[in-house]
Amino acid sequence: MPHLTTDDNVKLYYEETGTGIPIVFVHEFAGDHRSWEPQVRHFSHRYRCITYNARGYPPSDVPEGEKYSQDRARDDIRSVLDALRIDKAHIVGLSMGGFATLHFGFTYPERTRSLVVGGCGYGASPDKREQFAQESEAAAKRFEEIGMAKAAEAYALGPTRVQFQNKDPRGWKEFADQLAGHSTEGAARTMRGVQKRRPSLFDLVDKMATITAPTLVITGDEDWPCLEPGLLMKRTIPTAGLVIMANTGHTINIEEPAAFNTHVADFLHAVDVGAWPKRDPRAMATAILGR
Repeated sequence: MPHLTTDDNVKLYYEETGTGIPIVFVHEFAGDHRSWEPQVRHFSHRYRCITYNARGYPPSDVPEGEKYSQDRARDDIRSVLDALRIDKAHIVGLSMGGFATLHFGFTYPERTRSLVVGGCGYGASPDKREQFAQESEAAAKRFEEIGMAKAAEAYALGPTRVQFQNKDPRGWKEFADQLAGHSTEGAARTMRGVQKRRPSLFDLVDKMATITAPTLVITGDEDWPCLEPGLLMKRTIPTAGLVIMANTGHTINIEEPAAFNTHVADFLHAVDVGAWPKRDPRAMATAILGR
């Protein structure tokens, strides 16, 4: 099994498929490297596709102590690039992985070819911060008390995941079964260290405004916690485009893989040929109809 070692000595499991310009896929809390299979099958025809399991997700290490944070999740992307001797890559992330991708973009612009920030926004709205922290702690305790095999049954049926179950019961069942096999300890530590404690996007406006890499923000229109943050990122990041996928929940890349792949492929092609624009400042004028 291939593993790489981070700068704080944590081993991460990874897989790579294909050749060409590299794409690093960063998974969500409820997923792992397997969540990106529809994308790897599609993009590995023309790109070097790299997936990996975050710390806390076997066969990656499940370290003890204070080794889980938003900064660590961000820097683990850099460790993947360093270990595989990749100078710059397209970074594609969903949810927890979308947050890490966004933070990577404004922290390491020199390592970023482009950013795809998917399903990003849980707990970001100022009026939801306390609720999100409380629910995150409750989820971590539930993982510890009853184990992931049992806790996954309810987690996989969250209000932004039932769309997936309704559209594709077999695909949803595969997702739920994979979630049930996650490390109880790793899930609890990740929920407390990364999810619960990460800063709000609304507190990162100044940093997001410095992003120079082409950026695609993409979310489902029934992924309610991500809609307002998606608009915030669109307004704030001068290179950002925004896609809202109709009648779609949180797990956009496996709920609607064909549509997701099409949006991302069009974006990557535009970036690779130098045709992705930076927003014209005149588009941000306060006038409605014109001067």
